[in-house]
Amino acid sequence: MLRRRPSLIVFDLDGTLVDSAPDLAYSIDQMLTRLGRPPAGQARVRGWIGNGMPMLVKRALTGEQWPADDPEGFAEALALYMEMYGENLSVRSRLFDGARECLEQLHEEGYTLACVTNKHSRFTRPVLENLGVAQYFACVASGDQFLHHKPHPEPLLKTADQLGIKPECALMVGDSIADAEAARNAGFMLVLVPYGYHGEAAVESLGADAVVESLIEIPALCDKAGRTDSDGRADQDSFAPFSP
Repeated sequence: MLRRRPSLIVFDLDGTLVDSAPDLAYSIDQMLTRLGRPPAGQARVRGWIGNGMPMLVKRALTGEQWPADDPEGFAEALALYMEMYGENLSVRSRLFDGARECLEQLHEEGYTLACVTNKHSRFTRPVLENLGVAQYFACVASGDQFLHHKPHPEPLLKTADQLGIKPECALMVGDSIADAEAARNAGFMLVLVPYGYHGEAAVESLGADAVVESLIEIPALCDKAGRTDSDGRADQDSFAPFSP
């Protein structure tokens, strides 16, 4: 149960709003094939998603979940992967069931919505636009716009700062350990979905305020949460906003 009705709802992208694994895996396999390597396949790539494109490419080159150093040929592989993915942003990707309806309802009810992802900004907004949901977000922030990626709290805290919302009045909706740790360290409330790219970790073990089977449950969950005396908006003069 949420401890209060959120003033800001931040959504992760890959694995939460969008099933992007088919396009990500296709692009990784094309990259590997062009480098003379065997393809990884969608099942393996799904387990590598969630920590940004450079890490995804490192995992594909090494087969390791947390490679210590840049593998040989990393720069060439990353450039090739970005080229491949740029041509396949939303060819096979689809919104998860309930995602569009959730965003539409929350927007109509006056919630401030943001999308915060580790995906590169070159690809983030085009994916949202191609899938017809970009208009619902007051802020779209990507991994390359911050010094640190999720699970570091910086992306969430700076997004809340820009929108003038206190962290304790903000909600993170995600699917992974990275989302859970970022929300916890930022002081956000947390809702997780079980269908995303969370690897071997069970989302029920990640300390969420709630786990929902579908995003369509989010509006009712927020509306049922206790309301605070204030609207959760912070003093705008106390922040130096970033520009996504």
